[in-house]
Amino acid sequence: MIIEPRIRGFICLTTHPKGCEQNVINQINYVKSKNNPSGTKKALIIGASTGFGLSSRITSAFGSGAATVGVYFEKPPAPGKPASAGWYNTAAFETQAHEAGLYAKSINGDAFSDEIKQKTIDLIKADLGQVDLVIYSLASPRRTNPKTGITHTSVLKPIGESFTNKTVDFHTGVVSEISINQATDEEIANTVAVMGGEDWQFWINDLKAAGVLADGALTIAYSYIGPSVTEKVYRKGTIGRAKDHLEATAKQISEQLKDINGKALVSVNKALVTQASSAIPVIPLYISLLYKIMKAEGTQEGCIEQIQRLFEQRLLTGGTIPTDAEGRVRVDDWEMNPEVQAQIAKLWPQATTETLPDLGDLKGYRTDFLNLFGFDVPGINYQEDVNEMVEIPGLVG
Repeated sequence: MIIEPRIRGFICLTTHPKGCEQNVINQINYVKSKNNPSGTKKALIIGASTGFGLSSRITSAFGSGAATVGVYFEKPPAPGKPASAGWYNTAAFETQAHEAGLYAKSINGDAFSDEIKQKTIDLIKADLGQVDLVIYSLASPRRTNPKTGITHTSVLKPIGESFTNKTVDFHTGVVSEISINQATDEEIANTVAVMGGEDWQFWINDLKAAGVLADGALTIAYSYIGPSVTEKVYRKGTIGRAKDHLEATAKQISEQLKDINGKALVSVNKALVTQASSAIPVIPLYISLLYKIMKAEGTQEGCIEQIQRLFEQRLLTGGTIPTDAEGRVRVDDWEMNPEVQAQIAKLWPQATTETLPDLGDLKGYRTDFLNLFGFDVPGINYQEDVNEMVEIPGLVG
C-alpha cells in the first residue's frame, strides 16, 4: 500500500515501515561511527521501541555489543492498516541486530502488568541468566496498578495556580496564548502514579527477587528539568511532581541494590520532539527556539546523539559516574547553558505567528515530528508501494 501521513493534533494516525526502518539504520550507523566503551553485556530495556528507550537499545547493542531484551506495548499491523511506529522500529532493530550476530528478543504487552514482568524474567532466565543494565523508559498517559487494579490517568497541569503563556500549533505555525487550570490533589496523585517511580520499583523488586540482576547491575530512568519558561507547566507542575517521585525512587532502589553492588540513577536529558512532548503546551514553542540556537552553535542532539554521549561520557567510562548535587546524571548541560537560555529568554517575548519562522526552527520541529512516524525521512520514496505486514523477528509469543 501507499502510506501517507494522517495527522490529528499531536498524533500521526499512520506510520511508514520503510521510513521507520531507515531511521533505525541511521541511528545504528551513528553509534557505529563513535568510539564506544564496551560496558554493558546484557541489557533489559523497558520501553524499548521509541525515543530514548530505542536509542538506549541501539547504543547498548551496536555500541557495547550487548545482548538486549526489549519490552514495549505496540500495535501490530493488519492488512491495509499500518502498525504503530514502535512496532516497525523494533522489527528494523532486531533484523539489523540478528544480521550483526547480536542476541535481540522482545516482549509486546503492558509493561505495568505483573504478567509481562514475569514473562520478561522467564526469558532472561532461559536465555541470558542475568542482565547488568536495566533501562526504564516508559511513556504512557495511563497505568493500571497490578496490585490494586486501579487505573490512573495523568494530566499536564500546573500546581497551586492556573497558568497562562504562549504556545504554538506546530502544524500551522500559529502562536497563541493558552491557559491551563491548576491540578486537583487527585490529579496530582494520579499523575505521580502513572509517571513516577512506583512501577520502576516494582520491576526492580521482581528482577532482584528472581535473581536475574547481575552483580554490579546498573538501572537508569530518564527525566527532564527544563528552563524557567516551562517550569510552571512542567517541572513545577504535575509532571514535575512525578519526576520528583522518580528521582526519590532512584535513591531507594540504590539502597536496595547495595548487596549486589548495584546502583540506580536518573539521567536528566534535553528537550526533544516526541509524541509526549508535543502534547505539552508551551514546549513546542520552546523547542523550536531552542533548536535554532543549538543548531547554530553545533550542539543540537537528537535521541541517539544524546544517549550515545550519555553512555560514552557518563555511564560507561570505567570510573565514577558524575552526578549533580541531587545525585542525577546530567546530559541536558548543552541545553541549559546559561548563554543558550539567555537567548531564549530574549526571544520568547518576540515570538509571534509572524516572527517565529525567523526566530525559531519550526520546520525542524515538524520534520522531527514526522520522522517519529517514518515520514519525511531522506532516501525514502513515499510514492512506492510498501508492505505494511512486517514481522518482528525476535518477538516472543
